[in-house]
Amino acid sequence: MDYTLIQLQVERGIATLTFNRPEKRNAMSDELRAEFTHALERVAADKETRALVLTGAGKGFCAGGDIAGMERRMNAPAGEVAFNGWHRQQRVHHTQALLHTMPKPVIAAVNGAASGLGADTALACDFIIASEWASFTWSYIHRGIIPDGGGMYFLPRRVGLAKAKDLIFTGRKVEADEALALGIVDRKTTADRLLADAQAWAAELGRGSATALALSKTILNQTFELPAQQVFAQGSQAQGICYTSTEHRESVRAFLAKSHGTAGE
Repeated sequence: MDYTLIQLQVERGIATLTFNRPEKRNAMSDELRAEFTHALERVAADKETRALVLTGAGKGFCAGGDIAGMERRMNAPAGEVAFNGWHRQQRVHHTQALLHTMPKPVIAAVNGAASGLGADTALACDFIIASEWASFTWSYIHRGIIPDGGGMYFLPRRVGLAKAKDLIFTGRKVEADEALALGIVDRKTTADRLLADAQAWAAELGRGSATALALSKTILNQTFELPAQQVFAQGSQAQGICYTSTEHRESVRAFLAKSHGTAGE
């Protein structure tokens, strides 16, 4: 697939995916979403890619849903609005799920405004690093709708239920320093260092066993919903898989050789 609305580059095992509609502040059109979905599937399947950095071209990270899509929804025949909306939601949720369940670390490098679906998309990543120009707003309330990109799931897990309600009910803007204090953002850096710092962090996160990383992330993503016994059970199954992995066997051989002062078997 040829990309025109995103850029995807892979260097030394780190994929950098850039939303590339700077003239629209990277608003999420159907066409951009299609390219984004394809790129996420490609990165997930590539065993040589260790981690993913997501960012935006120009002054914005992602301005949320595209205005043209809103206009089409408003102009649809009354009898088709509900089904069209449901169908669109399926595509949105599929893309967000791909991002959330990516079997390798994902960092959102937020370079500017992340609004509505853009803010939800940042939250769907494992970590968020922001420049001084970054801001976040769950502005859905101003359009008479609710967060539909996972914000109602992800935001309370980062800031707590009461603060998430405040941000969603008011739709107010959160600047970078407040976002860091609230826990929306994990790290803050300067605009000129944002991408380099995100890529260096991604390289650090992706350095370990790909098998162990993927299995750990899968279980960690569920731990708030599962009882401890089930988390332990999933951990036992995952550990059994890790025991058979090439990464585990090679690392144990190297450790034993070093501890015994020999070349190992």
